[in-house]
Order: sequence, then structure tokens, then C-alpha cells
Amino acid sequence: RRDTTGKVFGVVGVGQDITELKRGQAELTRVANDLRLLIDTANAPIIGTDANGRVNEWNNKAAELTGYSKVEVEGRYLVRDFITDDFKKPVNVLLRKALRGQQTDNFEFLFVTKSGE
Repeated sequence: RRDTTGKVFGVVGVGQDITELKRGQAELTRVANDLRLLIDTANAPIIGTDANGRVNEWNNKAAELTGYSKVEVEGRYLVRDFITDDFKKPVNVLLRKALRGQQTDNFEFLFVTKSGE
């Protein structure tokens, strides 16, 4: 605040208790970390793609089975680069259905591995 001559003679402030906000943020972080651990340590491959079919999730089991690390696959096309030719079409169909929010069934398919097996 200033007086009539423009000299500062005080300060007005407003405070807000953000304790609950901080607790909520801490809980959200804890849940996110738990989910990350669940995905990373799952005994099945967990793979995610964006709407264009580019890999954005690749857990440790997927890396173990294929020989490709998450860093090596991120941003690459799942079907084009990592699914064998015999399974490209059905996996594409499955991904399109999933992206439209439709129920999909689990089925087995073959990956292209880093070693070429």
C-alpha cells in the first residue's frame, strides 16, 4: 500500500491453505508410481500405442521377449516394425477396434525380435 505521496507504508496479502491440495498431489503421485511398477514388472508383455499406432508403452517383459528396449521402440510403428507378416492384418484390426473403444479379445501373435527369431 502507498500513502498519498506514493511512499510504501504497508503490504496487503492473501493466503490460502493448500494442505489438502498437496495431500491429493502426493496420493496421485503414489498411485502413478504403483501403476508404473505394476506395468514394468508384469509377467506378460504390456504394449501401448498412440492413435497412429506408434509405440508409447513397452514394459520389461516386452523388452525381454523381443530384445528391444523401450527406448529403441518408442515412436516406432508397432505393427509395421514389430509384428510378423502373418499377424499384421489381425493386429491392425484389433488396434482399430480398441482405439474406437470397442471390446477386443486376447489372442496370441508373433513379434519380430531383435535377433531375427
